[in-house]
Amino acid sequence: MKETQQKLFAAMSGGVDSAVTALLMQKEGFVVEGATMRLFHPQTDIKLAERACGTQQDIDDAKAVCDALGIAHHVLDFSEAFAEKVIHSFTEAYAKGLTPNPCIACNRYLKFDRFLEAAQQSGAQYMATGHYARVEKQGVRYLLKKAKDETKDQTYVLYALTQEQLKKIRLPLGDYRKSEVRELAESYGFSSAKKRESQDICFVPDGDYASFIERFSGITFPHGKFVNASGDVLGEHKGIIHYTVGQRRGLGLALPRPMYVIGKDAQQNLVTLGYNEDLFSREVTVRDIRLTAADRLEAPERLEVKIRYAHKAQPATVEQVGEDEIRILFDEPQRAATGGQAAVFYDGDTVVGGGTIV
Repeated sequence: MKETQQKLFAAMSGGVDSAVTALLMQKEGFVVEGATMRLFHPQTDIKLAERACGTQQDIDDAKAVCDALGIAHHVLDFSEAFAEKVIHSFTEAYAKGLTPNPCIACNRYLKFDRFLEAAQQSGAQYMATGHYARVEKQGVRYLLKKAKDETKDQTYVLYALTQEQLKKIRLPLGDYRKSEVRELAESYGFSSAKKRESQDICFVPDGDYASFIERFSGITFPHGKFVNASGDVLGEHKGIIHYTVGQRRGLGLALPRPMYVIGKDAQQNLVTLGYNEDLFSREVTVRDIRLTAADRLEAPERLEVKIRYAHKAQPATVEQVGEDEIRILFDEPQRAATGGQAAVFYDGDTVVGGGTIV
């Protein structure tokens, strides 16, 4: 059977990117079926479910696109897995003083794990998503590469993809600009063509992480002390989950000069404040590493590294110092390397791998 006759599951979020992904895969000759992950149920949290993604409205929007394309549409109820693997992990990490990226966890454990498994169980050989990234085969290895439109590149949240996953996924938007994607959607009359993009964490659409964490966990986080690097008490904070490294606003303190959160100690319930210059460091350690372009870094490598989604990749020497530990030494000090965030390594436009900052 030729590849152009093979079956493919398109991950349909209800937005413009996934709509055009399904269209492009259909044009390429795949037998396409759309599938939408249900991540929430209205009865569990009406306020959240009305505004977050993976809700009934998104499912309805995705089905409308599938109807327009004349393809089947499936709903995959991953609400329990999402609560466990993404939301619970997020709240647990925040409670420990970390700042995780839940989009990475969602991609790792749901979109490219549970979703891919469901696709294969339905007889699909491939799955496709609307991420802006590219997959290329080089020899026997599949490489994850930046999107041609680097302003939309999403490889940072995809670094954990395995060789087996890369082999089975299609990312057609990696060759398009966002403006071109919207034009395609408009030309086919998709209702999602003008749909607003979500900018926040999907399950915290109002951006109030602290309130969400307390509501979801049922835990009230006690007030504690702001201290400086010497341990001197500067005032009282309103709960450790209200702060992240690099934060300046919302401290509620009258200080002679601006101070920033430079550290958190969840066990002692302390938030350490310092000055902007205290946020810069050259060395970063990551664990829970996933390498894509190699099985292991056999020697120190000169790469570029991103330590946040919006961070511009910076030159560094990257060395694997243990089975699950990599040390990054940046050429220049970087601001606010934050525990719980990912550091992703690039060789040009190729993702080498990444890990979680400790």
